[in-house]
Amino acid sequence: MQAETKSYEGSCHCGAVRYRTRVDLDRLITCNCSICSRTGAILGFVPSSAFELLAGEEALRDYQFGPKRIHHLFCGICGIRPFGRGRDPEGNEIVAVNVRCLEGVDLAALRPTPVDGKSL
Repeated sequence: MQAETKSYEGSCHCGAVRYRTRVDLDRLITCNCSICSRTGAILGFVPSSAFELLAGEEALRDYQFGPKRIHHLFCGICGIRPFGRGRDPEGNEIVAVNVRCLEGVDLAALRPTPVDGKSL
């Protein structure tokens, strides 16, 4: 059975940062690295062409650490981390969408794959 990629809208807590994306909820991860384990993100990765920032570019703040390959973006008003930006192993721009910030998603029904980011 082929997974379905659907369109969702998401936002930070205060709504200053809003976006629309197409993501496959059958292909999600949770990561145990130092930042993901602390924020509890459930991530879905999409090509940048499947992501549209609707509002809030000016509210976004960027946090980078370690090799500084990933832009861990968060709302400067409410502090929520709705998505991040980076590149896949082939060098293509991708967006890591925090599925917890999407509207209309039954979080209890998700089965994300655990990833050992702590060891990378």
